[in-house]
Amino acid sequence: MHCLHSRHCRPTAHGGHLTTRQVLRPIGRSIVRPTRVADVEAATEPREKSEDAASSLSVQEEDDALFGPVPDALLQKRKAFGDRIRGKLVLAPLTKGGNLPFRRLCAEFGCEVTMSEMAFAKPLLKGDRVERARLAKAANEPLYGFQVATKVISEGVAAGALAQQSGADWLDINVGCPIHEASRRGLGAVMLRKPRSLAKLVHGVVNGCELPVSVKVRTGESEKKVNIERVARLLSRAGAAGLIVHGRTMEQRYRKPADWAHITALAAQHPDLPIIGNGDVLTHYDAAWRLAESGAAAVMAGRGALIRPWLFAEFKQGKEFGWSAEERVTLVYRRLVALMREHFGDDAMGRRKAWYFLPWHFSFFHRYRRYPQDVYGAAARDYPLILTRVDTVDERLGESVGELDPLERLLRCELEEAHERIAGALWDAGSDADAITALRRLASENLEEWEAAARSKEGRGDASRGGGVGGKRDRDEEY
Repeated sequence: MHCLHSRHCRPTAHGGHLTTRQVLRPIGRSIVRPTRVADVEAATEPREKSEDAASSLSVQEEDDALFGPVPDALLQKRKAFGDRIRGKLVLAPLTKGGNLPFRRLCAEFGCEVTMSEMAFAKPLLKGDRVERARLAKAANEPLYGFQVATKVISEGVAAGALAQQSGADWLDINVGCPIHEASRRGLGAVMLRKPRSLAKLVHGVVNGCELPVSVKVRTGESEKKVNIERVARLLSRAGAAGLIVHGRTMEQRYRKPADWAHITALAAQHPDLPIIGNGDVLTHYDAAWRLAESGAAAVMAGRGALIRPWLFAEFKQGKEFGWSAEERVTLVYRRLVALMREHFGDDAMGRRKAWYFLPWHFSFFHRYRRYPQDVYGAAARDYPLILTRVDTVDERLGESVGELDPLERLLRCELEEAHERIAGALWDAGSDADAITALRRLASENLEEWEAAARSKEGRGDASRGGGVGGKRDRDEEY
């Protein structure tokens, strides 16, 4: 006897239905799966009716009619996922920054939940070498999520199978990326424009994937089109194991503070759906009070972790370490170099591969400043520290240019040439002591010139353009 959905329908272990004539099968380096009826429906669905064309009540009724009750198996999977992430500080999926050596570094500093850099499903399944590399999980990552960008159910299911084979603990669907590279393909945050199509996609992937499936979203397309409550309700009914909410709209990118009021509301409205709150977490006390007051199951750090990868250890211990320049060089930056040598190779080819990442990391490392809670705790509640302009020295902490260690000034220099030279000194040094000697020599010979060049650049530290804490450009590294 055939299912009423289709004579080719195969009920899943979770009580859902997937229409297909074949099962997933590996072929060579990629995975081939036939087109599903559900895929066609999700990709070709007519333009959804505007909510202005019908009452909000009828819209909700139509939304609720899309799916039946979430099967018990999926509810159990959701609960298990929530139990594993609860109370944790999660490393966000980071463009470029989500490389395996950096994730290993964060894990060494106590990060227990990590995520891959976003992978585009289509080239991933065709065997693209770069996309396939994002599947790799480090041995010290206890809970690892693989993030994929897709709008086709069969792609999401196949990506989930690859992720599972590679050791991932869950699959995340990206619905938060605001950049053109994603939006021109109909991926990322633009998918928030059609919540029902998105929900059908998630429902199909959830029912075809053995891994738990979360979805990372923003609050809406723009401030006038915030629809996160509707999206969350639909995704919960679609069977998502969790929802990661970046508290900004697609259009805002990083230009305004994250709106945690939405995250708090969602946590209250969906007590059984694990909510991970994301946005503007820079310090251990940012993470602690956001976690305590939002009601979210966990909080996520992106740019904050890029600036201070040891944030996870500070969060666990409830204090700022306040490491000196020499301590950061030996404990953090040289350790990252060692991990990159191990991963990419300790030769000329390895250096070329590492150089795509290492100097770039100093575009975030240079933003590090001490933020003692007794000095900055109250201010952080009024306006995010990560968006606050700072200069080379912090007068609130009694710093002055003349008294600041030249090595500290060098590490705070925002000039890209300085980052390149710092990375080179760290890579070439035979020991920590040699690295510090080489960096101090760089400071002695070049610092004043580099600081002058940095001051002459427009937009320095302009938080309205996405930089904050010494930055200068609108960045989209965190999805």
